[in-house]
Amino acid sequence: MYVPRKIFLTRGVGISKEQLTSFEMALRNAGVGPFNLVSVSSIYPPGCELIGREEGLRQLRPGQIVHAVYSRNATNEPGRLITASIGLAIPKDRNAYGYLSEHKGYGETEEEAGEYAEDLAAEMLATILGVEFDSDLSWDEKRNIWHISGKIVGTQNITQYAKGDQRGFWTTVFAAAILLP
Repeated sequence: MYVPRKIFLTRGVGISKEQLTSFEMALRNAGVGPFNLVSVSSIYPPGCELIGREEGLRQLRPGQIVHAVYSRNATNEPGRLITASIGLAIPKDRNAYGYLSEHKGYGETEEEAGEYAEDLAAEMLATILGVEFDSDLSWDEKRNIWHISGKIVGTQNITQYAKGDQRGFWTTVFAAAILLP
């Protein structure tokens, strides 16, 4: 049974005349270009350790199959604002699982997209922990309820944003949580 023990967050942006090449450039910018990414659903494994990007990249080898929760977005519309975000919610009980969320947006700031992704992950975790809240509350109000409950120890996000290239080239943004053995 494979259950990831470590995880790291990364992000990148790429620009090219070709959409596929701009995605490759975003992967390279994020440091994960040499790996075969396999998209998985959004569970933060019990007892998993969040490590830094550089430490995580040192544990990988080119060509390796790597599990990831990732978000990507692309545009070839000059000046169009695009975002890709991963939200993270970790339970206080390290034997319980948490959540990761993926979000992509248009016209959002980095902060708006990041908070939205973080909110998604925290809501999913709160619902399995039995933390009651009103989904219509603002992000700050919900965050206070979740932290007061004592069941969610931390939330965060990683977000990449960019404006579409002025020449009409493809611009791709990428954000990921990379899961390691």
